[in-house]
Amino acid sequence: MKSYYIELIRNGITAGNVEGKYIGHIDEPLSAEGKKQVEEMKNEYGYPSVDAVFSSPLQRCTQTAKIIYPDKEPVVLDGLIEYNFGEFEGKTAEELQKHPLFPDWLAGKKGVDPPFGESNDEFANRIADTFIKIVDGMIETGTTHTAIVTHGGVIMALMQFFALPEAPMSDWLTPGGCGYKLRITPSVWSRGRKAEAIAQIPEVPQENGDDDFNVEDYLYE
Repeated sequence: MKSYYIELIRNGITAGNVEGKYIGHIDEPLSAEGKKQVEEMKNEYGYPSVDAVFSSPLQRCTQTAKIIYPDKEPVVLDGLIEYNFGEFEGKTAEELQKHPLFPDWLAGKKGVDPPFGESNDEFANRIADTFIKIVDGMIETGTTHTAIVTHGGVIMALMQFFALPEAPMSDWLTPGGCGYKLRITPSVWSRGRKAEAIAQIPEVPQENGDDDFNVEDYLYE
């Protein structure tokens, strides 16, 4: 039976990432360091070839997509945008410590959402619906290899919802320019909406070892 493959790739870093700010819907471009890191990973390790590229419309994702896949025009989908942090946007956790809702929201208290932002349920439904439409479209059209360039929070949530083996959201944190390769088998997908996590992106040759590729160089919260 034919299998389908998706490369879930996180955008490169921005100035706001380095400063520890919540920049969900803020349209920051990649920093010079972010562009350099993605280019270095592409040149040293490469990324899998794909037939189509989907991207969040925010600059940091479309720029990352064009660096990795310069010959592919990304299909921009609003459903792939990062979580909307509302009043918390552009601020650090330290700056928000005295906000009356921030401690409960940070602790994951049910029903506590950022003012003028997005609830956890709204975010989950939005990105899950978008991912399902992408997979169903791949199967319907016979498109076997695609890339989705999106944000860290989106990738962690999608992996929690759809990936096998199952793991909590926090276990799927991935560095900028990195991500996961998913394999979709139509029979499994139709029964349980699940995809196999089969590799990390980029796939580093075994002989390179940890001395050549240190994910800590690319990891940011």
